Amino acid sequence: MHKFSRFLVLLVIGIGLNASVAFANSMEPPSLLILVNNPTDDISIVMVSNEHQPKAQFKRTAWEGYFIFYSQDMQTDGHYTFRVTTQDKTFECTFDKRLRRYNEVLTLDISKETLTYGRYPFRSALIVSLRVILTLLIEAIVFWFYKFREKRSWIVFLVINLLTQGVLNIWLIKWSTLLGGYLILYQVHGEFFVFLAEIVGFSLFIREKGKWPVIKYVIVANLVSLIAGGFLITLLPV
Repeated sequence: MHKFSRFLVLLVIGIGLNASVAFANSMEPPSLLILVNNPTDDISIVMVSNEHQPKAQFKRTAWEGYFIFYSQDMQTDGHYTFRVTTQDKTFECTFDKRLRRYNEVLTLDISKETLTYGRYPFRSALIVSLRVILTLLIEAIVFWFYKFREKRSWIVFLVINLLTQGVLNIWLIKWSTLLGGYLILYQVHGEFFVFLAEIVGFSLFIREKGKWPVIKYVIVANLVSLIAGGFLITLLPV
């Protein structure tokens, strides 16, 4: 139990230090981002409360669409009105809360024609779960390739990877913007501390093989995980 506690302390301290470094070096995200689930290709959003009526820039990742207004578009008195246009309908929706200058997210529900502050419910849980499950599948293949077969080894594999990948991906969700700016750098930083934590954890708790085969597995698994994670960043919302 004492060994497991030390492992947890190492993991939390490592990810926490990494978060501070990465956040200090992060770029400023867009002033305002409107998040839409499953947007149609013909949708457009214009800020009509600004006299210049700027049209949002659009980006899509998987099932999410992002409509982006930059700081020069935010010249209002805290009363934001947007005109949403699709092939089927046009409507206006208003948001009256004064926004801070950077990193603001609103969620648009097209069916209800409403804007709400923040991201939609359970979004982070869904994305973290997807990333962790995919990473576990990849690393399980590597674990099997290195001929770990004992039940104890697989329990250790599952527990440690759920902890390390869970913490890593929760941290990535917390500190990244929806557009993924610098996210691959966060991934590299985070994987370094995950690598250290897994070296300690697997070496302490796996008895099936010696320390060197365990260390070789951790090195290969984390390299594969880093490559796969970089690829997933381009495919899944962040």
